[in-house]
Amino acid sequence: MKKAQVSIVMGSDSDLPVMKEAAVILEEFDVSHELFLTSAHRSPERTSLFAGQAAGRGIRVIIVGAGMAAHLAGVIASQTPLPVIGVPLDSSASPLHGIDALLSTVQMPVGVPVATMTIGKAGAKNAGLMAVRILALNDEDLRERLEAYIRRTADTIAEKHEKL
Repeated sequence: MKKAQVSIVMGSDSDLPVMKEAAVILEEFDVSHELFLTSAHRSPERTSLFAGQAAGRGIRVIIVGAGMAAHLAGVIASQTPLPVIGVPLDSSASPLHGIDALLSTVQMPVGVPVATMTIGKAGAKNAGLMAVRILALNDEDLRERLEAYIRRTADTIAEKHEKL
């Protein structure tokens, strides 16, 4: 098994149905990844340990999904030099339908950047694609596969147009 390059982190196991969409994208590009469960609020020591050790374990990009207060991506970003991609989640416990998580993820102070995607499954898919784009900067084979994916995506639009 290849050493993971991307870590997909979530604050609750209930986030898995959304965050697995990032894993599907990474698998499509044959990018090795791992899943990790931790909480900024319920297990802060575990979160700090993960963030502090990720780069040393060979992780190159971290994708983080969290709902409600959504501090997980920011806490991790504050403790690692790795790029962190945040995916705000629509928590069933929140009456704000993910807007709270979006604002918590995107409103980071200067010096603690988190690349923030849209809420939910589309955000998780785009997070996977953003991780691929970051890794493709230093991997020509991956860049070629990404370019082919982009062409296929464009071709599907042309095909749908023909069916109109």
